[in-house]
Amino acid sequence: MSGNKDSYYLPSPSYWPIVGSLALLVMATGFILMLNKSGAGGMTLLAGVGILLFMMYGWFGDVIRESESGMYNKQVDKSFRLGMSWFILSEVAFFAAFFGALFYARILSVPWLGSGDTMAQLWPQFVAAWPGTAVDGQLVSGPGDMPKFTPMGAWGIPAINTLLLLTSGATLTWAHWGLIKNNRSQLVWGMIMTIALAIAFISLQAYEYYHAYHELGLTMGAGIYGATFFMLTGFHGFHVMLGTTMLAVILVRSMKGHFKPDAHFGFEGVAWYWHFVDVVWLGLFVFVYWI
Repeated sequence: MSGNKDSYYLPSPSYWPIVGSLALLVMATGFILMLNKSGAGGMTLLAGVGILLFMMYGWFGDVIRESESGMYNKQVDKSFRLGMSWFILSEVAFFAAFFGALFYARILSVPWLGSGDTMAQLWPQFVAAWPGTAVDGQLVSGPGDMPKFTPMGAWGIPAINTLLLLTSGATLTWAHWGLIKNNRSQLVWGMIMTIALAIAFISLQAYEYYHAYHELGLTMGAGIYGATFFMLTGFHGFHVMLGTTMLAVILVRSMKGHFKPDAHFGFEGVAWYWHFVDVVWLGLFVFVYWI
């Protein structure tokens, strides 16, 4: 349908949801096969991922072409904004659950374990400290084969990554100002700087993980501290990589002349997501690395 401002937009029938459903089915099948140690599991899972990426490329491409052709009106813009708002709200709930797990383990479980005689009998060296393997400032082995480890400090790579993400939020806002002023050069260079900062963040986090595993003994098996550390920082790192991909798409579209000063929700939606990623990292830096 046309982009008439007074009409209610109704999208044309699309086969992309069926392709997406097929991708999820193939991915789930591959995952189940992997759990059952089938040799075909890995290839099946990769095939599902490939179908999903094909669906995303095709479906998003259709949406971009429809938008650039002027088919969307204010009603569509409002629906996009509501959809992105609900998506970010779901992400807030996602990370709230993980921060809740950290709070429960650190503030409730550890003191509770140290308050009775049961743990003293099972593990005489245990004290209610965070991380849970610290005794008088010295790191010790836990029950079974739990490794010794050193907690990750805050004032090295994590502090640098905090500065990188905060700066990337500023460069993205600067790019947005360029778009509003119809300054295409400012828009493009702002996006380039934002993506460069994002790649630097990802690279430093990869090095941080290597350092944790090979020099600090901090792994997923290093007790509740290791589990919560990698759960929170790992999922955030995945979101940064996803956000970087989204920023790269916006950069390419900006270089092609897409977006107008008064109509650019594609840019705004990605900017919302990136600022959300920034805020989550501030919480991680304070509660996982610092205190």
